[in-house]
Amino acid sequence: MRIVHAICFLLLLALFYGCKSVPLERQLDGSLRKADQVGADQLPIAIEPVHSPFFMQDFARPTFPDRRDTVVAGEQDIQQKIDRLAQAGGGILLLQAGHHRSGRIQLKSNINLHVEKGAVLEFNSEIADFLPVVFTRNEGVELYSLGACIYANGAKNIAITGSGKLIGPGAGTVREKTMTHDVIENIVDSKTPVENRIYDGKTADFIFPPALIAPINCQDVWIEGLHLERSAFWNVVPTYCERVVIRGLTIQSVGIQRGDGIDIESSKDVLVEYCTLHTGDDCIAIKAGRGYDGLRVNRPSENIVVRYCLSAEGHGGFTIGSETAGMVKKVYVHDCVFTGTDVGIRFKTRRPRGGGGEKIRFENIRMDVQHSALRWDMLGQALHVGQQASRDFKVEKNILTPHFSSIELKNIYIGSSSDCIKVEGIPESPLEGVRFDRIFGRGTRYLSLRDAQNILINDSKFICEELEVDSIGVVGLEQKNVTLITKK
Repeated sequence: MRIVHAICFLLLLALFYGCKSVPLERQLDGSLRKADQVGADQLPIAIEPVHSPFFMQDFARPTFPDRRDTVVAGEQDIQQKIDRLAQAGGGILLLQAGHHRSGRIQLKSNINLHVEKGAVLEFNSEIADFLPVVFTRNEGVELYSLGACIYANGAKNIAITGSGKLIGPGAGTVREKTMTHDVIENIVDSKTPVENRIYDGKTADFIFPPALIAPINCQDVWIEGLHLERSAFWNVVPTYCERVVIRGLTIQSVGIQRGDGIDIESSKDVLVEYCTLHTGDDCIAIKAGRGYDGLRVNRPSENIVVRYCLSAEGHGGFTIGSETAGMVKKVYVHDCVFTGTDVGIRFKTRRPRGGGGEKIRFENIRMDVQHSALRWDMLGQALHVGQQASRDFKVEKNILTPHFSSIELKNIYIGSSSDCIKVEGIPESPLEGVRFDRIFGRGTRYLSLRDAQNILINDSKFICEELEVDSIGVVGLEQKNVTLITKK
């Protein structure tokens, strides 16, 4: 028995030192998933168990009453058929192949809207097609406006499935009257009662545009398989929802301002997997309310897993913020690929928006990005927050001061970037408690830190043109077993 134990020990020792002799970049490049191993094209039928370090949740495919109805191309009664199914107790509404047009659609409990292969559902372009206004949240602020092309409020057990296509509004009053002249907190007074915040194109000369799919206050939401194009705003936005699965979506919104792919807003127990995103803004983002209005609601986004997704174009492959007043926590992102996005992993807050995040882990991520790979952008731009965008502008800590802490990043392969790690914290609220393990990075610059504390970079390697650490206001930076090589 001792001989067997000794042999096992020697084999393990040999394996350990064998791995240690292989350069980190080859270890990661050989073990991490590549672009053709993630995204919508790789979607399996069965859903794998979820393993998160922060929570346990079984996500199961929903079932619906054995009751069906169909919509053939050219019919205009999608909403009426949903309403009749709902009154009967629920079921499946099938949109058959062909071209369909509609104004806003509102899902009801126990309804699966199934858009079959070859079906195209195009949404109308006039404000009148989205009236009356409905309760919604736009960029983290509650109000009454157009809602979403596919909307639900307070529904349970709903689904939007199929391999068909959804196309957002084209040229018309929806886009012509979309509010773009200011940031929303300057438009919607947080002291105004929510029921009086009405934007229907008549109370003001603008509206807040509809997302493509946006359930609010819903439970057990399943969105799968669809192709989404030409959104007027964010594409998929579950808000105040519980038990949400988003899988196998292909989203195309390149060139659309604020054309985010998937935004999780103050929702709990969420799985996003096998999605492919080409977007005009952030590919996948986690949010939790904005400023005083977000603090009033005070609902976090928590217990979230994102896996096997391909962010192919967009501002950020995966972003937290910039609206985080209710906090973002217990988020686990693993086995994703970001190719060609501006930034890989991005944390965004703003001094006047509140919140932040904690207990967040990234693992097994491959990226090639245009600018920063791992980015903390906590001050923002003067365009949006004025002088507060400067770290030299003194601000006393207050209830809207955001804070990020307890963040782990492990097994990250950065094939190309301008900045491998770039942190802009806040002087009165430094970034705190970030651990980097087994990071391989190629880029122009290795490390820039502003206002951060207790940062550990461990067992990592960087090949960069500029290897100097650029730091201001940093306490407790530790680099252990970090190899730095000058890029030629």
